[in-house]
Amino acid sequence: MTILALEFSSSQRSAAVGHEGNVAEAIETGGHGTSAFRLIGGALASAGVEREQIEVIAVGLGPGSYTGIRVAVSLAQGWQVARGVKLLGVSSAECLAAQAQTEGIFGRVGVVIDAQRREFYLATWEISETARREIAPLKIVPASEVEARLKAGEICVGPSAGKILYPRAATILALARGRSDFISGQKLEPVYLRATNFVKAPPARKF
Repeated sequence: MTILALEFSSSQRSAAVGHEGNVAEAIETGGHGTSAFRLIGGALASAGVEREQIEVIAVGLGPGSYTGIRVAVSLAQGWQVARGVKLLGVSSAECLAAQAQTEGIFGRVGVVIDAQRREFYLATWEISETARREIAPLKIVPASEVEARLKAGEICVGPSAGKILYPRAATILALARGRSDFISGQKLEPVYLRATNFVKAPPARKF
């Protein structure tokens, strides 16, 4: 099965293509200035795969950059409408835990992602050479909690705290392999723990 993976939840964005056991990945750092189509084109060219050969698109759903994740989700939704591909959503926090395991970071590990407003998304994983298990689910915490963990010598990983790790499309692809819980584009939604707040516009002024 030929898979395209997209991970746009941080300032380092990436696309990866898995085809016949091989993986090709394109990575760019630049956040909003990164061209999604250039990344995807680079990964496809490196893999020697045409757009029409993609069967599954796996998307890193965050948490993280809401704009970046929405770009990836929109691309996947459009591709499904145009080509009928299957879609998968993968947690970017789980992606970071898997990368920590690959890099030999074992024990009780905090996965930390910037949530802005002096807050962080935080999940705690137990990671060994052969297994990883989430022991505290993702939540939003004040920056002081992450600072306290780091001061106490606890292991934290993520794009902006502790050992710097960025979620990567190649890891999203690896997590997607073997899964069959495909979803429709309408159900592909970013991980976003905050309640959405809408501010009602004031009534129009009369002149």
